[in-house]
Amino acid sequence: MYNETAKNIRESLKADCSKCFGLCCTALNIAASSDFAINKPAGTPCPNLQRDFRCKIHKNLRDKGFKGCTVFDCLGAGQKVSQDTFSGQSWQEHSEIAKKMFSVFPIMEQIYEMIAFIAEALTFNISPSLQDKLNRQLENLQGLTDMDADSILSLDITRCRLPVNELLLETSEYIRNELSSNVFEIKKGRQCRGADWIGKNLKGKDLRTTDLRGAYLIAADLRNTDLRGVDFIGADLRDANLSGANLSTSMFLTQMQINSAKGNDKTILPPHIQPPPHWIN
Repeated sequence: MYNETAKNIRESLKADCSKCFGLCCTALNIAASSDFAINKPAGTPCPNLQRDFRCKIHKNLRDKGFKGCTVFDCLGAGQKVSQDTFSGQSWQEHSEIAKKMFSVFPIMEQIYEMIAFIAEALTFNISPSLQDKLNRQLENLQGLTDMDADSILSLDITRCRLPVNELLLETSEYIRNELSSNVFEIKKGRQCRGADWIGKNLKGKDLRTTDLRGAYLIAADLRNTDLRGVDFIGADLRDANLSGANLSTSMFLTQMQINSAKGNDKTILPPHIQPPPHWIN
């Protein structure tokens, strides 16, 4: 698979709420917190969801205490389940499929996340052997998305994630080594997996090619920080200040992570990530 093809796959993974039956507003559990104003059990429609599957407070979600809704991104899993897995049948009109549809959605969401990471890995300059392994894994994951609902529900999603995680670890190591030696000409960044950097002042630091998998960066000051080549899988960026930061070649950064952070028009993002509206506003 050519890098351009993988790039197109990665950039195509975007939610289209007009083709979804409000699955993120129904299938998922919501706990009252600073991100959500109410408690809502999984499988129960949000009281703000209208009959046309639109949110009646969409323009004022943050003001109404639903910041978490503006962060969420299913990468397109919602429309896949709605239009393909269930052939355009909505849970409103076909109540008998509601429970199954709500159970399939979070599994599909995880599959789409894995597809996004594998496709992104293929956009980097990597070895032929690594590229071959990533291609095979991508084809396998894409095949899972086309299975019927019962087959998806029978998946052991944890078991599916294990080989993907191992492959992404190998890819991250390879890419960060290549960026360090061939592009940045620097010593490879530190291993900081799971680091507790909550509220830490990292303004202006050079963190290139650092492994920040699973790191806690909540409310960290990352203004004007060089984050190129950083591995961000599972990192918590809630309220981290990324104003002026350079994340142009950061790895495995998601739209949800960016939506949960702060930034401005000086923040440089990877091409598949868009600045969230609240940064502009």
